[in-house]
Amino acid sequence: MDQTTSWGILAALAALIGGFLWEGGHWEGLVEKTALLIVFGGTFAAVAVSFPASRLKQIPESLKTAFRPSTPEISARIDEIVELATTARREGVLALENKIAEHQDSFIKNGLQIVVDGTDPELSRQILEFEIDAVEQRMENQAKIFESAGGYAPTMGIIGTVMGLIHVLSNLADPGTLGPAIAVAFTATLYGVASANIIYLPIASKIRIRAAESVQFTEMMLEGILAIQAGENPALIRKKLTAFMHTEELSFARPKEETEDGPETEQTPPKRA
Repeated sequence: MDQTTSWGILAALAALIGGFLWEGGHWEGLVEKTALLIVFGGTFAAVAVSFPASRLKQIPESLKTAFRPSTPEISARIDEIVELATTARREGVLALENKIAEHQDSFIKNGLQIVVDGTDPELSRQILEFEIDAVEQRMENQAKIFESAGGYAPTMGIIGTVMGLIHVLSNLADPGTLGPAIAVAFTATLYGVASANIIYLPIASKIRIRAAESVQFTEMMLEGILAIQAGENPALIRKKLTAFMHTEELSFARPKEETEDGPETEQTPPKRA
């Protein structure tokens, strides 16, 4: 599990609740069943109206994406690709067929199958890039669900508050109850704004970050697979893929390769269409 997501949410809740209690507030003042029902029930209903059922079924997967660890160890995956390249150089690409069934990563399995099938290199790149685009789009759709919830929640909070104030104004005959009743009414606004800025919007942001990491990591594997197909030297493949490790964020460094003339020249990684 990604510690930053869970600890971040807990820290935000602790800061808000701690500040409230520090000022002399009471736990009971933060718990209002009606406000909970209006804000969270209303937000869920609005999201359900906004998205088809097929997208809503992705919510559990979206939460796993937000709370799971970052991408796999890059150095280990580079070693794996270099090993596959060595096998292909020594025994031919058909020898990779035995590796396909035992591999756990679906992208590498598909890529190796394309290589073994003798697909044209340009077509191989297009097929694998389409697969990357599909994954990126799916994760973006997941982020939009939580982003949408982050937009609806504060509005539902305001609606709950207005409904509470209507109830307060209808009982002006008893001034002694106005204070507590107004406080209860504004609890709905608190729920809406807090849930949007502590839960929904941060999770949407985390999913997008995970999507960027996943795309960059998969593009690294794409370059490795195409290098295997081209029959490149495993040592040069390692050098090329190691460029992907130059920054913590998996940002693309510009790989350098030795040319026939001797000096190293910088090459910009190919861009996807």
